[in-house]
Amino acid sequence: MSEATREIEVIRVRDGHRAESVDRAAAEEPLEVRLHGRPFAVIMRTPGADRELAAGFLFAERVVTTAEDLGTIEHCRDGQVEDRSNVVNVTLVDSTRIESAFAEKRQVTTSSSCGLCGRRTIESLAADVPPVTAGWRMPGRTLPRLADRLRTAQSVFDETGGLHAAGLFTADGRLMDVAEDVGRHNAVDKIVGRMLMHDALPLSDFVLFVSGRSSFEIVQKALLAGIPVVASVSAPSSLAIELARQMGVTLAGFVRGDSFNIYTHPSRIS
Repeated sequence: MSEATREIEVIRVRDGHRAESVDRAAAEEPLEVRLHGRPFAVIMRTPGADRELAAGFLFAERVVTTAEDLGTIEHCRDGQVEDRSNVVNVTLVDSTRIESAFAEKRQVTTSSSCGLCGRRTIESLAADVPPVTAGWRMPGRTLPRLADRLRTAQSVFDETGGLHAAGLFTADGRLMDVAEDVGRHNAVDKIVGRMLMHDALPLSDFVLFVSGRSSFEIVQKALLAGIPVVASVSAPSSLAIELARQMGVTLAGFVRGDSFNIYTHPSRIS
């Protein structure tokens, strides 16, 4: 059984008739992220790629900014912890940054549906990272194909119907990486965290495609990772559009069938 799914009992109702059955649901469990053994945050997530998720989350929180900042990321070895698979301990190369990280942390618990929740304003982001300046272009006919390619890669969604996905694509539409999670922000963190751990940032040659809508937090995570194009099958929020416009990110939404909307910096999509 995949750690990303759980077997559940269900009553199926079809044409007024009820029948007991067994189904699979997307798993959602808390992941406690510790810094040098101290509890830092709890993330509601789908188990799997926990190390990458922790790395991506800490990158988005600016606790780490490069792969060199990371020491180790490992599941808890504390024998007193009941479920060590749901605890990840992260050590930083520079341990003097620990106290400032705790002083600046935004909250204790992050729900699977919520990312940074407005912690970072557009002004603070502009002071932290430069605008995206990538000058490449992707064919307009390629963008709609990404939705189907991402959907095809969602193996856990096929079992449950209940997971978001994020995909990292090249400009010609090749899928380079994919992550699934009950939280679309977590799916993005898993991809960015994996690339961070491989010392592959910035991701200036790639497109981020997400299921669901594009929120401020999705664009923020892409911006920090240096991704110049963000697209989704649903609508972006007004703050996501404002952030993308000010920081040089091309933002597309409602990518369905052969149609889509471009909200900011349309020159990257020919």
